[in-house]
Amino acid sequence: MHVLTEQELHNLAMNLVGKQLEAEGFEFLAVNSELRKNPQFVCTKEKKMHFIIVKAIQYPGDPKDMDFFMADLNKMRDHALKFEARTFYAAVGLVNAKDYNLPVYLDEEYIVDYDGLVEIKE
Repeated sequence: MHVLTEQELHNLAMNLVGKQLEAEGFEFLAVNSELRKNPQFVCTKEKKMHFIIVKAIQYPGDPKDMDFFMADLNKMRDHALKFEARTFYAAVGLVNAKDYNLPVYLDEEYIVDYDGLVEIKE
């Protein structure tokens, strides 16, 4: 059994968020799947630019706990303001469906905990 690497978890989270953005009518200007290089998506919608930071959070981490990433989020928000862009955080929680104490494996079921985009405001 292949345990998903940090990069593979990140890519999985990006795919989930990317599908949501596409369904909501966002147009992609840039996509960056490199770990710890923000933002992951630069998009436009209704002629407004959006920077979207995606984080894969593996259990027991809590995708609703933004404190750990606030420095990155604030830095990206400040950068986005130079482009008159809005900044969003997309935290995607991932957990093994059979046993929460096991990692997420390739080709096995997993549970997604994702509440959508959270805007990072001043």
